[in-house]
Amino acid sequence: MKLQGAVLVVTGGGNGIGREVVLELIARGARVAAFDLSADGLAQTARLAQGAGGRLTTHVLDVSDRAAVAAARTDVLAAHGHVDGLLNVAGIIQRFARVADLTYPEIEKVLAVNFWGVVATTTAFLPDLLARPAASLVNVSSMGALAPVPGQSAYGASKAAVKLFTEGLYAELRGTNVAVTVVFPGAVGTDIARNSGVSIPGAERRSADTSSLTTPAEAGRQIVDAVERGTFRVRIGRDARMLDRLARLVPTRVPGIIADRMKDLLGD
Repeated sequence: MKLQGAVLVVTGGGNGIGREVVLELIARGARVAAFDLSADGLAQTARLAQGAGGRLTTHVLDVSDRAAVAAARTDVLAAHGHVDGLLNVAGIIQRFARVADLTYPEIEKVLAVNFWGVVATTTAFLPDLLARPAASLVNVSSMGALAPVPGQSAYGASKAAVKLFTEGLYAELRGTNVAVTVVFPGAVGTDIARNSGVSIPGAERRSADTSSLTTPAEAGRQIVDAVERGTFRVRIGRDARMLDRLARLVPTRVPGIIADRMKDLLGD
C-alpha cells in the first residue's frame, strides 16, 4: 500500500508504540488521525510530529466506547475525507496477579480496551476501508497471545482474542482490497505498565538491563513497513520470534518453562 497521501487511523497514538507508528506514518507522507484516551499524550505526539502541518488530527476517546468511536469516525471523515487504513495499537496490561485474585472489573477493563476496542474500531471503519482501492487493517496482538505469562492471564486472553479475530478477518477479506496484518510484539521499552495503572514486580532490577528490549521506534517502523508491504504476520523482537517457534514445537512444555523462568512476577 502506498502511504504518501493515504489516510490512516491509529489507536493508542498518545504514547509508546502507537506514537511511534504515528510519527513514522507522518514521516512517510501519510495523513493520520490519532486516537488516545490521554489528551496530554496526543498533544505531545503532535509536538513531535514536526512538519506534519494539517496532516495530523488528534481525537481524545476511549476505544472501548462504541458511541465515542462512531463519533470519532464522523470527525475523521470530516477532516480527511476518507480512510485508507486502521491500525489498532492501543492496549493495557492487568495487575500482576493470579486469576483467582483478580476482580471482575479488572478483567473486564482489560478485555474492553484490548479486544472490544479493536472490535469497535474495526466494525466502524471496515466499510470505509472496503470502499478504497487499497486499504490496510492492522491489529496489534502480543507475544503473550502465543504462550501464557504468569500473572497476565486476562491480558493474554484478550490478545489471543485479537489474534483469532484478526486471522478470521484475514480469511474473510481474502480477494478484497483490504490487506490484514496481525502483529506480535515481544518486550518493547514502553511505559505500558504505568499507562495501565499497574506496576511490574522487580521492575527496578529489570530496568538495569534494557539491551534485549526492542525500542518503540523500531517497533513502529516494523509495523509501518508491514502496512506498505501488506504483510500478514509480524513478530517484533527476537523474544517474540523465539516464543513463536517454541509454542509450535513444544506447546505442552512452553507454559511450564515460562512459569519457571518468570515466577518472580507472582512473588514465588
